[in-house]
Amino acid sequence: MNRYLPIFVTAWRRAKLRLNRLVLPLNPMPTVFFITHPDVMIKPSVPVRDWPLSERGRARMRAMVAGSWVKEVCSIFASSERKAREGAQILADGLGLSGYSVIDDLGENDRSATGYLPKREFEALVDAFFAQPQTSVRGWEPAADAQARIVCAVERIVSPAFGNGDLAIVGHGATGTLLYCRLAGLPIDRRYDQPATNGGNWFAFDRASRRLLHDGWRSIDETTQGSARDRNSVSFSGSSR
Repeated sequence: MNRYLPIFVTAWRRAKLRLNRLVLPLNPMPTVFFITHPDVMIKPSVPVRDWPLSERGRARMRAMVAGSWVKEVCSIFASSERKAREGAQILADGLGLSGYSVIDDLGENDRSATGYLPKREFEALVDAFFAQPQTSVRGWEPAADAQARIVCAVERIVSPAFGNGDLAIVGHGATGTLLYCRLAGLPIDRRYDQPATNGGNWFAFDRASRRLLHDGWRSIDETTQGSARDRNSVSFSGSSR
């Protein structure tokens, strides 16, 4: 046997270990990003689910694509509501992906019983929605039912059938908050709602373990933040809608 072989093998193993230490931090476990659609054009005469993104909302989505945190996304999912679909298309176009998948159960809590409501009345009803999760407030889908629905939808999405890379889900504020509460092991409570920024917020969780990678929500406007290195460094952003 070549007397230099043991020395070579030892050196090769050490080099491989050093390489792994360099590469592993740059390749974290696949992540799921839940993103709420940003600003919409409010049209009282049009069903809420058919409202489009406003020009500001579209601009915010286009700017978001510059963020390093979305660069590894390989599949995108959206609810069937127009504003979410438009956001998903902008993200897909920006990342050079062929399109996105529509999942009906990613939709917002069903508010069709009331339709459009003036802001003050709407906010009071949202408070009641979160405060009484088992109750259908004025005909709205109960929060507990909406939570079970979106959790099941997300479980289907994160299954291996959709590959093993990073995923992005473009959805809504209320059901996104309900999903966040379930992942965090928290009771349903509006205190965990996204910040009052007209939507356009996100949180991330590990695809394999379903473990949240940070506390609270982060804004899509923070395009220079949220890389693989600092996904664990986010502080809870507070309540309000």
